[in-house]
Amino acid sequence: MSGGVDSSATAALLIEQGYDVIGITLKLWPQDCVNRAEDKCCGPQAVTDARSVCHKLNIPYYLIDEAAEFQKHVIQYFADEYKAGRTPNPCVMCNQNLKFGRLIDRADQLGADFIATGHFARIERAPTPTDGPDLALPAQGRYLLKRGRDLRKDQSYFLFSLRQDQLARTLFPLGEKTKSDTRELARHCNLKTADKQESMEICFVPDNNYGGFLQQANLVQKHRGEIVNLFGQVLGHHDGIEFYTIGQRKGLGITTPKPVYVVNLEAETNRVVVGDESDLDRDEFTADRCNWHPFEKLTGPIEVMTKIRYNHPGASATLTPLENGKVKVKLHSPQRAITPGQAAVFYQDDLVLGGGWIMR
Repeated sequence: MSGGVDSSATAALLIEQGYDVIGITLKLWPQDCVNRAEDKCCGPQAVTDARSVCHKLNIPYYLIDEAAEFQKHVIQYFADEYKAGRTPNPCVMCNQNLKFGRLIDRADQLGADFIATGHFARIERAPTPTDGPDLALPAQGRYLLKRGRDLRKDQSYFLFSLRQDQLARTLFPLGEKTKSDTRELARHCNLKTADKQESMEICFVPDNNYGGFLQQANLVQKHRGEIVNLFGQVLGHHDGIEFYTIGQRKGLGITTPKPVYVVNLEAETNRVVVGDESDLDRDEFTADRCNWHPFEKLTGPIEVMTKIRYNHPGASATLTPLENGKVKVKLHSPQRAITPGQAAVFYQDDLVLGGGWIMR
């Protein structure tokens, strides 16, 4: 329970459905984050709101300290990815390791059969095996991840890396509902979170200034490097590749005859490479550490819709399996700012086939 309306409504809905419910908030934040994020989902106000909801619903409530695991699996990963010239996705890693990792361990300790969250997504189980040629048909008994019915709020992108054993223990009660349904349910139950504003930022970077956070947390130190064009000509200097992302145009600190964009980040040379807007377009990339839901592994080419970031509308592509859990993604039309370190998630209609991490 994050202290927001979605997890609050989830608890209320599960009680209505006859479940015996326990409320848990994972305390994930380090102390310095608390001082800067009191009203966010990693702040103490969230704990107060979650505890209030549980009191209203008359269910037990636990606050469990997982700050060390969060530091290891999310914050340190966040810094390491930027240092390597990649753009991290901390929400995916938090889901994989904390919300659907450590939380399941806690559920076992409390004797709970399932965990549930307020994510807008759906889980179904494949009823029959496949004998046909379509690789996207699910194998018998596998747990399938699907988009939430409210496509504006669908969060399946952030859940692609969940394993079969994690999906088997998970409930998404809001998967069939809209955001307005959720708020109405919370109002009906007189929950104080019913009209609580949503946070769209990274929970431990409340001002959305990730560079400032990295410095303040002593995870990154400024280190001077060159800003160059595609021909290697030096156009200016920067304080570290960690403070830039692919596709960035503003804040480069250089003067050029026409706008330029960050097209590459070279960790080995500490160089920021800039080019024209057209240089951001690519029609092919490789994804590694792929995780699949309907089948154990991809064994041949398959047509999919690929999302290269959460707010990307998706693009048609052909996946071809490579060695060591990698896939080649051939896009049917070029896409802008394909960013190493971000998740590429593959769909067929509402079904999440799986996903992987975009490589440099």
